[in-house]
Amino acid sequence: MTVLLLGGTGEARELAVLLDRAGVHVVSSLAGRVERPRLPVGEVRMGGFGGVPGLRDWLSAHGVTAVVDATHPFAEGISANAVAACTASGVPLLRLARPGWSAEEGAEEWHWVDDHAAAAALAASLGRRPLLTVGRQPLGEFVGPLVGHRAVVRVVDPPEINLPAPWLVLMDRGPYDLAGELELLGEHGIDVLVSKDSGGSYTRPKLRAAGQLGVPVVVVRRRAAVDGVETVEDAESAARWVVGW
Repeated sequence: MTVLLLGGTGEARELAVLLDRAGVHVVSSLAGRVERPRLPVGEVRMGGFGGVPGLRDWLSAHGVTAVVDATHPFAEGISANAVAACTASGVPLLRLARPGWSAEEGAEEWHWVDDHAAAAALAASLGRRPLLTVGRQPLGEFVGPLVGHRAVVRVVDPPEINLPAPWLVLMDRGPYDLAGELELLGEHGIDVLVSKDSGGSYTRPKLRAAGQLGVPVVVVRRRAAVDGVETVEDAESAARWVVGW
């Protein structure tokens, strides 16, 4: 059995450990967008596949028995490619996606939007000192609406575009705690928080800090799940699915 694990998340690393212990040959694939990624146990490959055709070729060349897509909830490109390649190749596919934050306390009071452009426009109307915690890829969509704001941007790696001079870039990586997030929002006078519905515990404290301080929260919704693709929410369930194949 050879399992391709599309990773980059904490859940993917947990699953790699479980499969390694079970004696399953697992290859974890990381996109390579983070300069210093946390590496899982076992075999690791870096970089893309070359779209759907490249992924199909890779599955065939390596005799892949099953694929687990445990990428970030907003890594929509590779997830779509995995569905297309596995469907065409007849390779079983499982989606491992941690639950979002819609059930969190206070979530009904957040401002839910469908994309980053809508998040940028809304944040511009809600405050003057937004904290952007959406990753570096979507930042270009925030520059225009927030060009006159003193935004604070928290990212793992340096942004790939030039940001307005008044913006402050904080390079940091979770997990975070409530005390630290309360200090961050207070120290920088944050008056609106912008996030994606990433789910998980690493960055959840920012939402609770915003709630305690009365700071409005703008959240970008996830895309709907793909019909026909089985989905689980934790590494243990994913490991049981793999062993069953």
